[in-house]
Amino acid sequence: MKIGELSRETGVSVRLLRYYEEQGLLASERTPGGQRVYGSDAPSVVRRIRALLGAGLPTRVIAEVLDCVCGSEGEIEPCLSPMLVARLDAIDEQLHDLRGTRSSLAALVAATEERKPATAD
Repeated sequence: MKIGELSRETGVSVRLLRYYEEQGLLASERTPGGQRVYGSDAPSVVRRIRALLGAGLPTRVIAEVLDCVCGSEGEIEPCLSPMLVARLDAIDEQLHDLRGTRSSLAALVAATEERKPATAD
């Protein structure tokens, strides 16, 4: 399968497919003319990459765990569960911190709004 076909089948741009290859997430062979040719499993691999990216995993982590994804895009080997739980905990912590930051910012905005002089209409 050529890169254009893979792009059409997956809805992922050619540029992004090249990026996945640069990151070691997707493998291709080269024709004598230098064109990329992907295996029949490439559409599934791309869907798995997209699912993992959608879950917030960076490409460096995806490169480490991609071989542990099995079946459909959302099925993973149980050995990955601790790593994913740790990522989830880190996201929860970031959300907690963001809520605190938002609350502080909202208080500053409210205090600023209270001090604004009334405008005459």
